[in-house]
Amino acid sequence: MNKKYLPLFQPFTFKSGIETDNRIVMAPMTNFSSNEDGTVSDDEVAYYVRRSNGVGMVITACTYVTLNGKGFDGEFGGHSDEMIPSLRRLASAIKGEGAKVILQIFHGGRMAPPHLVDGDVVSASAVPAEAEGSPVPRELSAAEVDEIIKAFGETTRRAIEAGFDGVEIHGANGYLIQQFFSPHSNRRTDKWGERLAFPLAVVDEVKKTVAAYAKTPFAVGYRFSPEEPETPGITMADTLELINALKEKDLDYLHVSLFEFWSKPRRGVDDSRSRLEIIQERAGDKVPVIGVGSIYTADDALKALSTGVSLIAIARGLIIEPDWVQKVENGQEDQIVTKIDKNNQDKLVVPDPLWNAIINTPGWFPGV
Repeated sequence: MNKKYLPLFQPFTFKSGIETDNRIVMAPMTNFSSNEDGTVSDDEVAYYVRRSNGVGMVITACTYVTLNGKGFDGEFGGHSDEMIPSLRRLASAIKGEGAKVILQIFHGGRMAPPHLVDGDVVSASAVPAEAEGSPVPRELSAAEVDEIIKAFGETTRRAIEAGFDGVEIHGANGYLIQQFFSPHSNRRTDKWGERLAFPLAVVDEVKKTVAAYAKTPFAVGYRFSPEEPETPGITMADTLELINALKEKDLDYLHVSLFEFWSKPRRGVDDSRSRLEIIQERAGDKVPVIGVGSIYTADDALKALSTGVSLIAIARGLIIEPDWVQKVENGQEDQIVTKIDKNNQDKLVVPDPLWNAIINTPGWFPGV
């Protein structure tokens, strides 16, 4: 290995005691490839196994905590105890390759396609997303909010029973937790109109469940999107307040959701640095930050790590180059593939639904 990349290969220990062999994480990415009954498919397992030998940790695609939270076709379920064998199969396959494995848990809220939730799309308030054709969601009752919070705890219990090393609370990408935090989607006048209330209640419920059921170290992370394009919408100033609250919750990490690591704030702060540098400074020594966004080469990862973030998550880069970690480790970093080869699906072990999405979405992946 080229010695300059040694920082990428330092082990890392989270507060919970979970330890990774290096600083590279497979980022969560929806693959649309589960079985119709919500169980993990053979193709899905093969896709994860192909990428789990080398990275320190894998964060899975999100699983829904209630049936009305299903956000995608071909998404695997975590909403009932019947799903525990399926979840266990996925956890065992990834851990068998040497990586730690984190289950990402979420509720789609107003982003759930109507055909997946019997037309009953729900959210914090009856405000549709701004995308053309978005359905007007039904405002959740206070009792339903309480039920969904408990469901996050129950799915965490299933993750513990299935052998995962932790869960990541998905508070990013416009889904339900973010909908409660956003002034665009949360216009409530009850206690859940306090925009931090729901995210923090979910964190508390998940932490309480871990304390009650986990017999070995079990990590809890939280993912968020730092800004929204809508007006009103989440600003960097809002996100810094969110970080202030989250860093008091004894979490194992914060995971930022960004398409580009070095992207700069849109509004809310007078600061020319990247969002991730600002976030890292605010998180400080209280909670580790996982950075992400268009990391394709070893030098990309090294530069990102130099900002002070604790770990680097790679999504598209690991789909394009499943042997990313091994190539850096073996001094072959110049052989890392950085553009998708449209003729290489079988070798890359990418399920058909994800492959079709990649090939038919110009600009998402380099080379398309």
